[in-house]
Order: sequence, then C-alpha cells, then structure tokens
Amino acid sequence: MDRNCEALGISIDILMENAGNALFDFLSKKYGEKKILIVCGIGNNGGDGMACAKHFGRKVNVALLLPPEKIKTDAARRQFNSLARRPAMFSDVNLDNYDVLVDCVLGVNVRSPLDPVYRDYVKRVKAFKGIVISADVPTGFGTKDAIVPHTTVTFHAVKEGMTEDNSGNIVVADIGIPKEAIHILGPGDMLLYPLPRADSHKGDNGRLLVIGGGPYIGAPAMSAMAAVRAGVDVVRIATPKRSFLPIAAMTPTFIMHELSDNNILSENDVKLILELVKKVDAVLIGPGLGTAETTMHAVREIVLRCDKPIVVDADGIVAIAPMTVLPKNVIITPHKREFEDFSGFALNSCDLMSVSKKRNVTILLKGETDVIVHEDRKRINNTGTSAMTVGGTGDVLSGIVAGLLSKGMSPFHAACVGAFISGTAGEMAFEEHSYGLNATDVIEKITKVLKAYLP
Repeated sequence: MDRNCEALGISIDILMENAGNALFDFLSKKYGEKKILIVCGIGNNGGDGMACAKHFGRKVNVALLLPPEKIKTDAARRQFNSLARRPAMFSDVNLDNYDVLVDCVLGVNVRSPLDPVYRDYVKRVKAFKGIVISADVPTGFGTKDAIVPHTTVTFHAVKEGMTEDNSGNIVVADIGIPKEAIHILGPGDMLLYPLPRADSHKGDNGRLLVIGGGPYIGAPAMSAMAAVRAGVDVVRIATPKRSFLPIAAMTPTFIMHELSDNNILSENDVKLILELVKKVDAVLIGPGLGTAETTMHAVREIVLRCDKPIVVDADGIVAIAPMTVLPKNVIITPHKREFEDFSGFALNSCDLMSVSKKRNVTILLKGETDVIVHEDRKRINNTGTSAMTVGGTGDVLSGIVAGLLSKGMSPFHAACVGAFISGTAGEMAFEEHSYGLNATDVIEKITKVLKAYLP
C-alpha cells in the first residue's frame, strides 16, 4: 500500500509523518507522564518511531538498534536527520530507567529465523519489566522470536494473522492511505512476487504443467511462454498429437508430453495427466482444448482429482461449469460470457463474491477493468489497453497467473499480480506497436514489467 500510495502521488514521507503523529497521539494520551524509550530499527518502521519522537522533543529518548550509517531507506534517514538530538545505541541503554518501551524495529515481511542482533533485542525486550508498545506490528511478527507487546498501534488496518495473543491490545490508526491504494492493483502489489533465493536450484521457483491444444495449437504455447517469462523454472505441456510437434518445434524451452488422441484431450489421458501432476507445483488446463464431449469429461475428472493449485481457462471453464463445488485452490479466468455460462447469472445482476463463496473458487473476471475476487476479498485491475482484445492475450494472462501459482503464491494473490503484470505488459507493447500489437508482443514485455517493479 505504501508503494501504491507513491504511485498515486502520496509520498512515503507523508505516510511516515502521519504514522508518527498517530503513534505520538496514542503515547502522549496514555503514557504522557511516563519515562518513554523509543527503539528504532534501520527501515521504515524505525522511521515511524523517529517521526513520533520529533513531537516529544527532548521529553523521550530514542535508541537505535544498529548504527545510523546502516539506515536503509531515504525516508527513515530524513527522519533521523530531523531529530532534536542524536539517539543512543540500544546496547548502551539501561532499560531499568524507563517505564515504556516503544518497539519500532521491524515491520512486516520478516524472514525466520531472525538475525542474531534482532533475536538479542527481542530477548532483552521480553525481560523488560515495563510496558511494551509496538508500532504497526511487533518485531519478529510471524516468527518464533517475536515480541508480544501490551499494545500494538497498527497503521491503517489490522494485519493478517494479528491477534490479542500475539499483538496485545490492537489499536488501529488512520494514516491517510486512500481507498485507491487498497482496492486498485498497483506497483506495490509486485512486492508479493516470490523472488528466488540465492541458493535456489532448478525447479525451486516453479514447476508448471499446461494442458491444452489439439484443436488450437497456439494457445497452450503462448500460455507456457508467458509462464516462462514470468519467472517459472520448468514448464511442461501435455497436448494431443496434432499440436505436439508444432509446439515442440517452436522452442526447446518446454518439456513436451504427447497425449493419446490425434486431435483432442480424451478420458484415456487422465491417468497420464495425473502422473504428470505429481511432478509439478501447479497446473493450467483449458487453452486451446476445444469442447468435445470426451474432453469435457476429462477436464472435470482432472480438476476433481488434481491435488495441486490449478488455473482453469477458456474451454476448461465450459467443462467445469456443471461442477457445483470445486476443489480448493482453483482459479478461473473468464471473460463476461464465460462467467455467465459458468455461474448461470447475467453479469450485471450477479454478485461475484457470492459465486466465489458458493463454488469455492477464485475468479479473475477479464474486461476493460479486471475484477479479482475470492470469497470476501476483492481487487480491481485498471492496467491494460483496448488493443489487448486481440486473440491469445487471454492465454498469456492465464499463463502468467498459473506461473505465479506454481511459484508458491496464493490463488488470490497470483490472480491479482498476474492481472497487473499482464495489463502492464500490454501497455508497454501498445507503446511500441499501437493497435497492431499481438499476444507475443505482450509476452515479450513481461520481463520489462519484472525489471521495472522488482528489486
């Protein structure tokens, strides 16, 4: 949300000032006569603490966990430079001199285990006999070494997983984040992309199976290539004989699996498909399959028996429409007509969330504005261009989403980030090709999106 605010013209400095104000208001009203120590880390959580300390002037003391030259963000450094006096080092502080310790060391997205310096800090705080207040989230939140404060002043909204048991009394403070930064997908959502670890090996960053083709040859190939461009390590394609050789000849990138029938996926292929599912992290089924009766039966059986997260697109959506309840971790990517066929409702009279709940499915509804829903959660994607009505762009989208799913993202987040990447890649392709863009132009811009928005 911070990054989405920046894209909307609301700087991190403004949000940090607002967070500092909110924290100051809480502390001054509740503990104004107490001896307060604000302990700050080297990121934006520490910046929030320093922004708070400015309002107290010399009435409170500030301690840094690490030396000031290690401060990581420009916004936090600006807050450090504005302090009335130079903070002490936390290692030099006698905690017995204070009644209240304000924990502003680590925010969200902390990896376990904590580094030793943070574990030592948590250990000292746990031994502190006074009151502990955490800013936004307790340091170490989500790890076994987390601080459990008396109160957490959390900014904007309660964070996922926060309870009274792990966060104490939870106070929500408004810091001026607009609705657009919450509901409309933006650059900040790219922070959800699972970056490869430095020690990762082939297959650790996604193994995907694409089931498609036969009647239409290009669709599964475009989905598979989009997944590769989205950062998937290994992509397998299971396709009928008719499309096997043409797709295999396009690129040596894919691992190809030839199905039994010449033209279509049939029920005879289900056993092979389920064996291939064991080798991957996620599945995409539907692109280019056609709607032969035996194909429809095969798709339903595969979806029902698949124990991996799965994206169902195109003709696959037609196949699963009669299934009243779907297995968990299913995403569908319909356009308006496909959704109406799937749900049995006219779109303008239909509650997407109710369909998502009833059918146990994440829905990425494609359109001028994409809508992504999973039960009570809903996001909007405004990226894209009207030139993306060209054939194949839906296959590109489903490939990106399935690729992100294979990389370990939840169905809802994979659908959200996939929609943003696909639409932004389409905008970049439009700048170069105007209304003459095609689906492969969009595929080639996926890496540009990753380069623009990832570290």
